[in-house]
Amino acid sequence: MTLKTAVIIPCYNEEKAIAKVVADFREVLPQAEIYVYDNNSDDATVAEALRAGAIVRSESRQGKGNVIRRMFADIEADVYVMSDGDETYDIKKTPLLISELCKNQLDMVIGSRKEVDLAAYRVGHRSGNLILTKLVQHFFDYQLEDMLSGFRVFSRRFVKTFPAQSAGFEIETELTIFALSSKMPIKEVETDYFARPIGSFSKLSTVKDGLRILRTIVMLIKEERPLLFFSVLAFVFALLTLVCGVPIVQQYFETGLVPRLPTAVLTASLMICSVVSMLVGFVLDSVANSRKEARRQAYLRYPVVGEK
Repeated sequence: MTLKTAVIIPCYNEEKAIAKVVADFREVLPQAEIYVYDNNSDDATVAEALRAGAIVRSESRQGKGNVIRRMFADIEADVYVMSDGDETYDIKKTPLLISELCKNQLDMVIGSRKEVDLAAYRVGHRSGNLILTKLVQHFFDYQLEDMLSGFRVFSRRFVKTFPAQSAGFEIETELTIFALSSKMPIKEVETDYFARPIGSFSKLSTVKDGLRILRTIVMLIKEERPLLFFSVLAFVFALLTLVCGVPIVQQYFETGLVPRLPTAVLTASLMICSVVSMLVGFVLDSVANSRKEARRQAYLRYPVVGEK
């Protein structure tokens, strides 16, 4: 059975590399439709992509997440290949990633990056990726090597049920946590990672985008595992209650008086916050489970990759 394959490439100011990326995909996937979505480039990215034979469309909302949301909504295929247009990924490995997806009936295969050139990966990017990947690995109990890779292959059922809320570079985090929270079958395949061509620059800010990704992780933990999130808050409030309240209780038993009334009120308020946090966690956990079940039902409406 021939599967309809779509290559989707989000692009912003990649005139130095985009033609080569499109040509490389055309070589390894001659039957695939190759889409380049321009995100307000002010260089010759669009002209270069058209010259290379890609189907060029545009998304006016700035940010990689906005582009991916548009791509997933507009494009119909059985298998989706996502890659950046900066010539850093090992495109020759694409057939292997697709083979893994189809052979094992997976929903996402991540091209885990292995540096070929030390200049490919800035030190801040490397350490930030490691920390954030370990954080997600811990909270969602899954062994990951490269959560932030932009080189991935998806099934149709993944693409058409993915909520896509992120606007920027935190989209890879959302893709990964969505798969882990939904318990979808996924896999990582090691691929080479190259330095950018001369004159091409990364748009990722180590600090600014790193903080946005961290915020996204925290928010998705709250959305996907609310009982855990609010239990931690309840524990923090309970701990503060003990810190503030123990001296007051000791004084009361010694003297029969409560001389520090404001502190006593604060202690009682912290305990109330702790109890409320636990109750909120239980309620939102039920809501999250209902949402996951609805999401699961939508997911099951689409056939397993390779089946009709």
